[in-house]
Amino acid sequence: MKYILILLFACLAVPAAAAPTASEINLDIGTPPVMVAKHTLAQRSSRLVRFYEAGVIGLGNDGMIKIHDGSRLTLTQRQIAEKLIDQENPERNSLIYAIAEAHGGKEAQPAVRAAQIKRWQDQFHSGWWMEDAQGNWYRKP
Repeated sequence: MKYILILLFACLAVPAAAAPTASEINLDIGTPPVMVAKHTLAQRSSRLVRFYEAGVIGLGNDGMIKIHDGSRLTLTQRQIAEKLIDQENPERNSLIYAIAEAHGGKEAQPAVRAAQIKRWQDQFHSGWWMEDAQGNWYRKP
């Protein structure tokens, strides 16, 4: 019993591993869940481009795709855009979760999300709509 208590105190004295920072995150990690999520996102991207180009959808400040200006869409076009967004955003979250799991789990999610949002913002084309931290839309220069 004495040894168990000593072992318990020894385990409690060991500091928990610190969550990685955004700069320590490897977004290109090749685990199977990450590769599946990236593949799914890549397949859908060509269908999203026409909506980005038209200014209908844009990149939210949270890294998710949002309707920017749906006023020029027919009902059918709006339904298509909304369906693509409804498929895209959960897959973006799946990618973030998969990368976080490869970097230690739930504690890594904020750093992974920040790093991935930065990557998506950098990859966004000039002229496409993005949302700033205050919720205002602007065209990427």
